[in-house]
Amino acid sequence: MAKFASNDVLDGSLLVVRSATRMVAVSGQPGSFAAAVAGRLTEAAMTTADFALAAGDISGRKIGVAARSGLAVIAAGTADHVALIDDAGSRLLYVTTCPAQALAAGGTVSIAGWSVEVGAPA
Repeated sequence: MAKFASNDVLDGSLLVVRSATRMVAVSGQPGSFAAAVAGRLTEAAMTTADFALAAGDISGRKIGVAARSGLAVIAAGTADHVALIDDAGSRLLYVTTCPAQALAAGGTVSIAGWSVEVGAPA
């Protein structure tokens, strides 16, 4: 028997990701909203305009996250994860890895664009 999920179903979870109000780079995978905020090395405010829904690269759907450049480094450390957080709901929404980069306080850093993909049912 074949499986099917409407794009509306797949987009539903991606719209939660799009509710992020901040993107933070951290050292290590944060396990909570509080850990992501406390461990942030740099941050960028996010709006729904920073996200774009589209067809998935492999299957299903994806949401693209806009690149950010010239972000001020808040604290020194090695950024190896990027997290999307929702300040209003104190929610850690999504965490992914990024190429490890040593950051010096007072410097600047850029975060390349990336995406979250939800595959079609198999």
